[in-house]
Amino acid sequence: MPPALKEALRLVCSRPRVDSQHVRIRKAIILGFVGGFVKPDDVSHPEVLFAMYLQNRYGSAVHVRIYGNHEGTKALEDTIRCLDSNADNHSLAGEKEQIILYGHSWGASQVLSFARELQRHGISIALSIQIDSVKKPGQNDRMVPENVAEAVNFYQRKGITPGRPLIVPADATRTKILGNFQMKYESRQVRCDNYRWFSRVFNKPHHQIENDPKIWDRSASLIDSEVLSAIPEGPGVSFSELTGLNVCCSRILTTGDQSGHNCGVPPTDCMELCR
Repeated sequence: MPPALKEALRLVCSRPRVDSQHVRIRKAIILGFVGGFVKPDDVSHPEVLFAMYLQNRYGSAVHVRIYGNHEGTKALEDTIRCLDSNADNHSLAGEKEQIILYGHSWGASQVLSFARELQRHGISIALSIQIDSVKKPGQNDRMVPENVAEAVNFYQRKGITPGRPLIVPADATRTKILGNFQMKYESRQVRCDNYRWFSRVFNKPHHQIENDPKIWDRSASLIDSEVLSAIPEGPGVSFSELTGLNVCCSRILTTGDQSGHNCGVPPTDCMELCR
């Protein structure tokens, strides 16, 4: 495995395993979309390895799949099949699985396109994560549809394909934008040896954000906050000790929003003490 890939997932792989005796894993469907013309089984991209990590982390309660950004129809068919556990095509909106979407580049553009397709079927999405979104022809990677409860956008503005700097909700009463976060790499090196020389020379920032361990760690924190919940058993092991990161800490880290801060630690010290 190239050193860049090991580094990209270094933080998420250092997280403690989920202790199913103390943490409940909600049923969920997590779908990732790779960028460009990348194949969904290409393990030289961290999006693919991240999907493997999530499946291993959550086990059978969670359905994790990765798709090419041109495979929206296949992803829709698979999602409906997974949701429709009783083979009743008229009860999709009532299913309880959390749906989470993530993608990089064209894959991030596909995230919102796919969200709109799910909206037409009355299916809600808990969380969407866009990483350096690049608009595909005929798509809108800026407007988050109202069936998405929460959305976050990570981007950079250098190279041949700078990412989308701003996402907005179609309906602010139904969708919360967790943030549009610009990543900069002038003073911080992120390895890209999983890419050929042309990409490393002419479009390096677009792939630095893809390989950035902080991006995948933040994404994992947000997904944990949707999928995991502590089982109340009175005093004992804390949720942060079981998952590696308190839910409130993940929100502060990713969004700067301290409104839901509840772990009893000053927000400025929260990340250091809850890790």
